[in-house]
Amino acid sequence: MITEPVLSKALAALKRKGAVLLVPTETVYGLVCDWEDSEARDRIYAMKHRAENKPLAAFLPEIRYAEILCGCPLPENAEKLAHAFMPGPITLVVPDAGGSTFGFRIPDHPWILSLLKAYRRPLASTSANRSGQPPALEIRYALETLAEQPDFTMDGGPLPKNSIASTVVLVNADNSYKILREGVITGSMIDAALKRV
Repeated sequence: MITEPVLSKALAALKRKGAVLLVPTETVYGLVCDWEDSEARDRIYAMKHRAENKPLAAFLPEIRYAEILCGCPLPENAEKLAHAFMPGPITLVVPDAGGSTFGFRIPDHPWILSLLKAYRRPLASTSANRSGQPPALEIRYALETLAEQPDFTMDGGPLPKNSIASTVVLVNADNSYKILREGVITGSMIDAALKRV
């Protein structure tokens, strides 16, 4: 349940350097921290035993933050997909100004949306499970698999047993695209969204 005291505790935790939160999304439970908090990012990698060459995605309050963080305009097809499916279970990966890539999404979950709206800053995010293990659909499973405990935990109850991680789509600068991981949003749904005038 989203209450002001719980939201206030989450916001207070986010503002502490190195803090990591365990939160529900519409797909799986996730770990989040302030996007620019390098200490907290390092803790997330350690908690998950995640390879350092696997970047964290951003949870954004609004789509416009994507261009700010990647340092360049979004490809047209990325904008189309963002407006078609966000908030929702899709992660878009786009080129950034440094010659690498940047992944982002806006989760369609009331708790995360309330947190993002109140915090007004992007969050670094990843699923709350040890790398290589199934995603966490319950708080207890997440806490058991992580190497250390988060600073704040929001228990949103068990997620549906058929929940799967978000669809991940790479959109290149030339607007070509590739589905890196298919989830609830299917290839045919993506094709249809991009063909709309």
